[in-house]
Amino acid sequence: MKKLKNHNLTESSYKEIIVEKKPCLDLKGKHVNGLYNAWIMLNNPAQYNSYTTEAVKEIILAFGESSNDRSVVAVVFSAVGDKAFCTGGNTREYAEYYSGNPQEYSQYMRLFNDMVSAILKCEKPVICRVNGMRIGGGQEIGMACDFSIASDMARFGQAGPRHGSAPIGGATDFLPLFTGIERAMASLTLCEPWSAHQAYYFGVINEIVPVLKVNRKFIPNPMVITDRLTDEFGRIIFGSMKNGDELKKAKEVIVSAEVNLSMLDEAVNRLAGKLLYTFPNCTMKTISEVRKFKLEHWDKNKESSREWLALNMMSEAKAGFRAFNEGPKDNREVDFIKLRQLLAEGHEWNEDLLKTISPQYQTVKL
Repeated sequence: MKKLKNHNLTESSYKEIIVEKKPCLDLKGKHVNGLYNAWIMLNNPAQYNSYTTEAVKEIILAFGESSNDRSVVAVVFSAVGDKAFCTGGNTREYAEYYSGNPQEYSQYMRLFNDMVSAILKCEKPVICRVNGMRIGGGQEIGMACDFSIASDMARFGQAGPRHGSAPIGGATDFLPLFTGIERAMASLTLCEPWSAHQAYYFGVINEIVPVLKVNRKFIPNPMVITDRLTDEFGRIIFGSMKNGDELKKAKEVIVSAEVNLSMLDEAVNRLAGKLLYTFPNCTMKTISEVRKFKLEHWDKNKESSREWLALNMMSEAKAGFRAFNEGPKDNREVDFIKLRQLLAEGHEWNEDLLKTISPQYQTVKL
């Protein structure tokens, strides 16, 4: 047999993510010799698996290596812990380094774009294992994946317009394809998160599984209305959060429950196992054709979006990320009404305006 060539750009070592090849399981749950699934895991649970600049670079390399690995059947993209898959970019890094530095953020966003593109051009099916919150940039890189299987405790959504950014790192390109324009518009602008049940109902994810155990038995998320009901206005409330006493009791159940992700792993391995029983080239051609719907919008918009996001670091992003990073725990958003009032009066974006609207500063009168 001829010596095989190495098509990776560089040899990589990983410090901020975990990359592991796990044996494929057949449909009977048995290991398959010589074939693997590549698990790429964000590893920043203390900050809800937000990605730093270094982590972004490592993710790009990991997807490139997994794509080139002849023994890999599928890629599983997930994270450490049970609280979050990913909540987007690292707000501490944004606030302390990138805010007010559009030239630096522009270079960072080029890396971010390359990360999303690395997922979309991976020559293996990509499964997002949603082990917790998938918010902001986390929702964007999750939607770039081909399949998503989620904990029923996970929540999905955007945060940009409430924290000084716009969800143009993929969300405005991808979400309307999943849900239609009006549901996407509400999620992207209002930043109200969906439960896993809502995300499933809206077509954003493939499957949800329980992760809470009480008395050694799995139970569904007790905080969510799982029946397809309507409220007094006739609106569908499937997947909505409970209220009042029911919500209080549900939270008590969660505190006492054990979190166990074994059913999530079983569901991910089951999907990967099904992919094992398909022709690899035919499967990837099919996936590539479906990815074109995402790529059509992503490739058209990613560079202009990058440029806008960089310039926005001089104004709203500077205020929003610093408020989130430096504000008190119970108040990490700017005073939106005061901001709009000042802008209506014609005030320029300067330090006095920022201090007036930001919770971490004493109020300054303009």
